[in-house]
Amino acid sequence: MLQYIALLRGINVSGQKIIKMDALKAMFESMPFHHVRTYIQSGNVMFDAAETDAEQLRASIEDMLKQALGYAVPVIVRSLTELEEAIRVCPFEVSQLREGEKVYVTFLAQPPALEAIQKLESYRNEVDDFQVRGKDVYVLCRGNYGRSQFSNTFLEKKLGAAATTRNWDTVLKLAEISRD
Repeated sequence: MLQYIALLRGINVSGQKIIKMDALKAMFESMPFHHVRTYIQSGNVMFDAAETDAEQLRASIEDMLKQALGYAVPVIVRSLTELEEAIRVCPFEVSQLREGEKVYVTFLAQPPALEAIQKLESYRNEVDDFQVRGKDVYVLCRGNYGRSQFSNTFLEKKLGAAATTRNWDTVLKLAEISRD
């Protein structure tokens, strides 16, 4: 069995696409998954599965959610190993953040094209910083994330990939829960 984290995009945000976590857990338990756990209301599901193809898992989860909910929910799947690597290679020294600074990770469905990353570079500014590493974009937010130029939607459009964003504390907690 491999350990995975499914990150659902756009649920329980501003009263839209409300999914109770106990119902979400039950949906995942109806699949060939084991040891299903959820974390907070933003759509984080940890589970074990025999399947080794994360893309196949993503497609199966999205199909199941569409059937159960009646609408599409984009899903990003990472193995625990991939999540731990994303934590390890964070380009920002999280322990050295100044007051008001926070790190976010935008998880992409696939690595962006080099041209898209180069175009994204033109949006650099003094307010927030970012680094693209494989299928992850790290955003150092020096203000309110809600006002950051590097929002999830902005990064999806500029990089041409489905994405979902989590704050650093949540990323660490997902890895911790997955290890248990």
